[in-house]
This record gives sequence, C-alpha cells and structure tokens, in this order.
Amino acid sequence: MSFLSRFFSNDIGIDLGTANTLIYVKGEGIVLNEPSIVTRHIMTKKIIAVGNEAKEMVGRENSEIQTIRPLKDGVIADFEVTEEMIRWFIRKVQANKLFIRPRIVVSVPSGSTEVEKRAVRNSCERVGAREVFLISEPMAAAIGIGLPVEQAVGSMVIDVGGGTTEIAVIALSGVVTADSIRIAGDEMDLAITEWMRKKYNLLIGPRNAEQLKFSIGSAMPLDPEEEAPVRGRDLVAAIPKTLVVDSREIREALTDPVDQIVAGVRRALERTPPELAADILDRGMVLSGGGGKLRGLRERLIEATSLPTYLDTEDPLSAVVRGNAKVLDEFDRYQKVLF
Repeated sequence: MSFLSRFFSNDIGIDLGTANTLIYVKGEGIVLNEPSIVTRHIMTKKIIAVGNEAKEMVGRENSEIQTIRPLKDGVIADFEVTEEMIRWFIRKVQANKLFIRPRIVVSVPSGSTEVEKRAVRNSCERVGAREVFLISEPMAAAIGIGLPVEQAVGSMVIDVGGGTTEIAVIALSGVVTADSIRIAGDEMDLAITEWMRKKYNLLIGPRNAEQLKFSIGSAMPLDPEEEAPVRGRDLVAAIPKTLVVDSREIREALTDPVDQIVAGVRRALERTPPELAADILDRGMVLSGGGGKLRGLRERLIEATSLPTYLDTEDPLSAVVRGNAKVLDEFDRYQKVLF
C-alpha cells in the first residue's frame, strides 16, 4: 500500500471487548491490542491513562485516581468512559494521518439488547465515525477463522472472551442458534480469587489471578501437574504473603465457570436443526477468544459433546477483529451480516 493510501485510510474494525480492545485499520492490519481499562482523576474526571499504561496502575492507585473497566459482561457499563476510551484509541492509531471521519465496524455480543447496541453505535458516532456498522461477535469470529459462513452448511464457533462466551451455529450468512453467556475469562479470574480467599485467607489481585489461570490453570488434568507461586495479602495477619499452589487446586477453582461454558455449548447443540447438527458432526466446532486458550478446554468440550473441536490456529484472541477486517476488506460481500 502506498504512503498516500495509508495516510488517508479511514476504515476501522473494532473488537470492543470487556478485557481487551483490538483495532484493525484497513491496509495496515491489527494496529492496537490493549486492555479495556481507563485511569482517571476522581475529582476532575480527567483521563490519566488508557490501555496498557492504565493496566500497570491496577491495584496501585492512590486516593486521587481510580481505574475503571467501562465494559462489563461484553456490554457498555459506563457510557462516558467507554466513549473516552474509544476516542483515545482511535487517536492513537490515526496519530499520523489526516483525520477523515472513518467507517467503523464494531462487534457486539449476540445477546445484546437494542439499548446496548445503540450505546455502542452512539459511542462510535460521537467520536467522529462517518458510518457505524455492528456485527455479532460469533459471526465476526467465524469469518475471522475462515469458516464458510455464506454456504448452506452449518459452522459452530465458541468464542470465550473476557466478559462473555459467544456460542453460535451459523449458516447462509446468518446465526441459526446462539447462546451468549456472561461467563468467560473474567469469571474464571474471579473464581480463582475467591478460591484463594476461602482456602488460604489470601487476597490476590485480578492480575495475579489471570497469571495463575494461564500459567497452571486447566480444564482437564495435566501430566505432570504443575506448581506456581502466588503473592497476596494474608487476611488474618494483614501482611504480604507468598504461597505455592498447584494446578489441581486452580482446576478445582475453575470448575464452575468451565462447567457453565460446557452447559452453554450443549444447550446450543440441543437447539440446532438436525441437518446442521449433521454438518457439525462432520466438521466439528471451533474454539476462539482469549479464554479459549485455557489448557484442556478443547479436550473438555470433546469429552462432553463427543464432537471434534479445534482451537483457532492463527490466534484465538484476534479472531473477532480479524473477522471485522475481512468484512471491511470485502464490504459488499459481507454487508448482509451487518446491522
């Protein structure tokens, strides 16, 4: 792509996630992948930091600043802060460009209400979008993975994000059946935090819980089982403390959220028409999203459903924004999946 076309590029795809926001700029690729976190001054409401910089401040705030995650369970919980976060990110990715009002494709959970969809659309319009199109997250993930969403064949995708797990059967450019459950990576982190508090009287932060999840967490037994240190505050002695926990404990902590994800997949399969169910039996299910990287989750789904299950081989975390990218790159082809 020429210098001038990069300079004037104004098509943007946004995966506005509870845990992370990813942005694609047409002709440049995925240019941003940062936490959906904002730090601001409590009294003045002035934004201090967004994304990676704000995440470094989590758990280290003083009495004058607060750290906010403006999206909860996949939808906007704080309209004003979400708008500021989107504006901040768009300015960052367009820093060296002549600003032209962009066309934006943004993904939303399949279970979003009309009010929630309107909040996303309004946020993008208020930061200067020329046009705003929405796409359901499971549809975007399926397109990003490369599933044949336009064909008369059933494709099933399970996108485990930060706030929601999106489960959908797709055929002929439409979602045939879907289940959006508000159990995903954040709930896994919370389950680990609660486990440590109840079993060891140890208070740990969300970052430590997430590190445990990905370092020794699993949905199925490991061979061999593993250990990891965890630091927190002893709730009895009120002093910092370090413990060593093993993967069996973290797996037990994750039992409930993993079980709920499996149950959601089974519900979606029960509602799938017989012809499409036969397609899924032949083609299997595809797992994506940052939470989909939990070790053993793919094997657990195979055990629970007896269906072939594959993990997105390119990058599970970016499946949705890659789908937004394909929609922007072939807009006329995919326009029917937008709303």
